[in-house]
Amino acid sequence: MDPATIELAELDAVRVYALPMRNKFRGVTVRRGVLLSGPAGWGEFCPFEDYDDAQAVPWLKAALEACSEPWPEPVRTSIPVNCTVPAVGADKAYAIVAASGCRTAKVKVAEPGQDPGEDVERVAAVRDALGPGGAIRVDANAAWDVDAAVPRIRELDRAAGGLEYAEQPCPSVEELAAVRRQVDVRIAADESIRRAEDPLRVAVAGAADVAIIKATPLGGVRQALRVAEACGLPCVVSSAVETSIGLAAQLALAGALPELPFACGLGTMALLDGDVVADSLLPVDGHLPVLRRPPEPDPALVAAATPTADVQHYWLERLARVNALTRA
Repeated sequence: MDPATIELAELDAVRVYALPMRNKFRGVTVRRGVLLSGPAGWGEFCPFEDYDDAQAVPWLKAALEACSEPWPEPVRTSIPVNCTVPAVGADKAYAIVAASGCRTAKVKVAEPGQDPGEDVERVAAVRDALGPGGAIRVDANAAWDVDAAVPRIRELDRAAGGLEYAEQPCPSVEELAAVRRQVDVRIAADESIRRAEDPLRVAVAGAADVAIIKATPLGGVRQALRVAEACGLPCVVSSAVETSIGLAAQLALAGALPELPFACGLGTMALLDGDVVADSLLPVDGHLPVLRRPPEPDPALVAAATPTADVQHYWLERLARVNALTRA
């Protein structure tokens, strides 16, 4: 079934969930969304709550794709992943990495209200936990301007003993290009791809060495594959902090990419305190499996994650508004 033709009324089930985060992440302490069941399985609609309805349209398209048609054939069965280190203290950062089993760590930096020295300490602790052979990447979520980004990246590169890349240090494509010209660290683009009207502009402007792609905000696995092919950059697939149902779509994207030179940012179930499936997609020895279809939710876990009536109403109303835009 074409996801463009499926109606919400034709879905088998619609369930709102709310799961607490283990640590604040992107300012979020509770992850909320809607699980949708269709003829091909389950999908997940979970745009962040600061996104407007228009920005949420591709998130619904991705969820309906998972509900309505099989994913593309994979070319690999296992995906190497990084662990994700929130903006926590150095001791907690060390513990997260040491327990993860991953050989790559993505470290959040530039958290509002924190001192730059805390970023340095966090990255140094991650290097201690990984040892000399592990890879470290940092993510500033577009928090810096060029004048701040250049010295911060250099300082973090020294603390890491070499960064694999710095993700989205600045908001604009022009700023990314300016930073890239001044540092010896690869620059990766995330928001400049997934939240842009033209996701390919980053590559055209010479603003990045690596493309961070996410099936969910790009409109589904197939659309993300088209973006990856057109941008011509090495790709890292990253999650949108979904449950295992949404995460399975990101793994399908990583599994279908012709080349996958870097570990992917898909070890994010550890950020959530709970899940809606019994067998959560948690890395084993730094890898996750590629699934051929979304996993089935566990009714008891879904019931436990069901929020209050007012939260359910908010999300069902949001789903209806975004669906109307999707069909406009």
